[in-house]
Amino acid sequence: MDNERIRAICFSLPHVAETVNWGHHLVYWVGDREIGGKMFAMTDLDGTGYGKLLFHAGEERFHDYLEHEGLVASPYLAKAKWVTMLQWNSLPAREIEEALANAHALIFARLPASTQKILALPAAVRQSSAQQKPKRQKS
Repeated sequence: MDNERIRAICFSLPHVAETVNWGHHLVYWVGDREIGGKMFAMTDLDGTGYGKLLFHAGEERFHDYLEHEGLVASPYLAKAKWVTMLQWNSLPAREIEEALANAHALIFARLPASTQKILALPAAVRQSSAQQKPKRQKS
């Protein structure tokens, strides 16, 4: 398993977008961030961060994952039930695919109804909706 394989798995799921955040993390989103999408997984691009793959585990599976050697609660994201794989071989490839699909499904289910409605639109219409959506003002 490696970053390219993770990228292929994530992009096989519906409505996935990616960004580079914090200088060295490739972040995968359910829905584009601009329309209210939320992140469900991320990888360390250059090996300078902690762990190889971080993903949302959900309430039900979070503690089960922590029982695996090489999986730990994600720094800064543990409260939101994210886990970090310390090595690529911490889980078998099939379980990684299942974990990413589960993370995607859990996050999609928590998206606001307005964001889910935009994601249901055809891609061309969705892009114009994203451009028209007003930005949140910081107070």
